[in-house]
Amino acid sequence: MKIMIAISVLLSTTSNAQIKNAKTESVKIYGNCGMCETKIEKAGNIKKIANVDWNQETQMAILTYDATKTNQDEILKRIALVGYDSDKFLAPDDVYNNLHGCCQYDRVAKVPVKEVATVIARNEDHSNHSNHSVTTTVIQNENQLKAVFDNYFLVKDALITSDVTKTVLASKQLLAAVNNVKMDKLEMDVHMVWMKVVNTIMKDAENIGNTKDVKIQRDHFTTLSKDIYTLIKASKYETPVYYQFCPMFNDGKGANWLSKENAVKNPYYGSMMLSCGKTVETIK
Repeated sequence: MKIMIAISVLLSTTSNAQIKNAKTESVKIYGNCGMCETKIEKAGNIKKIANVDWNQETQMAILTYDATKTNQDEILKRIALVGYDSDKFLAPDDVYNNLHGCCQYDRVAKVPVKEVATVIARNEDHSNHSNHSVTTTVIQNENQLKAVFDNYFLVKDALITSDVTKTVLASKQLLAAVNNVKMDKLEMDVHMVWMKVVNTIMKDAENIGNTKDVKIQRDHFTTLSKDIYTLIKASKYETPVYYQFCPMFNDGKGANWLSKENAVKNPYYGSMMLSCGKTVETIK
């Protein structure tokens, strides 16, 4: 088995070369066939962040990942969500039951999992702590992203006033908030969305903060707003958020933004066309 694992590591070296701060571990993931291999690796892989190489014969997987951006638990959670047990996380029964017949491996893993997003130690007193654990997970999720959303709104407010200096400062605060998010504290569905949008959120925040040209700042704010919309839809905010639309920006193609107020204050034109736009969705 050790020889086969070593061969797998060598074969995956090329695909892992793009992963920075790479950490490599081997773990057992239960499955049967080539279809299992495809689903396990697809669920675990994230471009330039994580790579999973699963061996059908040994049921061992080589995990290579950027240790600054993810960890073993998060990879195994994603794999569990598509139906495959590991010794740390069990797939939901309904997901396992919906696997193709040839993929329904013998379920020998025994570790219980709290909703796949919350790990409870084996010896923990469930009667005293289970409700507390779930509540804590939800609170951590909200706290993790609240600063991101709050600083996005500061960027929006600065653009309304066309104050490039305030916009630069707010975007840098947004970038700091993004960097402070602890991904392992996010609930699984939110974590999956976060992994899709975090890089572009960071890029847009950096670009807004690196220019004193308000037009460039507003151009990057359009894509930033799209990603924040996707994220806030998945995780929600403490109060209703209004998704608003300006039909004039970007040569008449239009652009959206998010606001905590239903009254329209346009960040793409400021005082030139402050009330141009409308609310197209209320996110509660």
